Amino acid sequence: MAEVIDIDDPADLRVADFRDLNSADRRPDLPGGKGLVVAEGVVVAQRMLSSRFRPFALFGVERRYEQLAEDLAGVDVPYYRTTAEVMAEVVGFHLNRGVLAVARRPAELTVEQALAGANTVAVLEGVNDHENIGSVFRNAAGLGADAVLFGDRCSDPLYRRAVRVSMGHVLRIPFAQLPALPEGLNVLRERGFQIIALTPNPKERTLAEAMTGEKVALLLGAEGPGLTEETMAASDIRARIPMTPGTDSLNVATAAAMAFYERVRVP
Repeated sequence: MAEVIDIDDPADLRVADFRDLNSADRRPDLPGGKGLVVAEGVVVAQRMLSSRFRPFALFGVERRYEQLAEDLAGVDVPYYRTTAEVMAEVVGFHLNRGVLAVARRPAELTVEQALAGANTVAVLEGVNDHENIGSVFRNAAGLGADAVLFGDRCSDPLYRRAVRVSMGHVLRIPFAQLPALPEGLNVLRERGFQIIALTPNPKERTLAEAMTGEKVALLLGAEGPGLTEETMAASDIRARIPMTPGTDSLNVATAAAMAFYERVRVP
C-alpha cells in the first residue's frame, strides 16, 4: 500500500507541490513553473494512477484514502493524510473532492505516437478555453475518438481545470501538437485521413453526407472566430451539423460530441 503520512501543519514542506492552486503566479501546474499535472477527486486520481502520468504523491482526507485503497495497493507513493481544514489552507480553497494527486509531465507524444492505431481524431485550432478542451476529451472518451491534436493558439490541455473537466480522460487519450496549420494537415493526409472542417455554413453538406473516409480528422475552431479560412481551405471537405434556423453556432465541445457520435453512428 501507499505510505500514509499524517500532515497537521499547513506549512509542512512535504505538501509544497499542492500549495496555492488558485494563485495565478504560483500555481504548480504552469508549464513554465514546476510543470506538474494535478488530478482532483477520486475518479480523476484513479485515472491518473492507470495512465502514463504516474503520480508521485497524493494529498487528501481519510475518507478519500479509503476509497482509493484498492487503486493504491502496490503503488509506491506517499498519501499525505490531513483534515479538510488543513487541506483548504494548503491549496487555497475548500476542495469538495477531498483528494489531489500530482505527477510530473512526461515527454510530449509525437504526432506519430498519438496517431498510432487511430481512426478518428479531433484537430483543434485556436481553442483556448480550458473547460472546452476538457469537455472535448471527455466526449472523445465517451464516443470513441482516438486522439486529439492541437493546432495553433490552443491552451494547455494539462491545466488543472482541463484535467478536472475531462474527468481525467486527458491523461488517457493520446494528444500531440501539430506543426503550424494549415501545412500541418499534410501530416494527417499522408496517413490516409479524410480531413473535414466543421462549419455552421448552411450551404455546406451535412456531416453525415461528408464523412466517407475510413480514417477521419475533424477540424474544430474556437468559439466565435471558428476555423481560419486558410485551415478550412486546406481541408478535404467542409461539413455542417444541422441546426435550427436562426442558430449561429454550437459550443465547440458540443459540436465535437455530435461529430464523434455521427462517426460511430454511421456504419
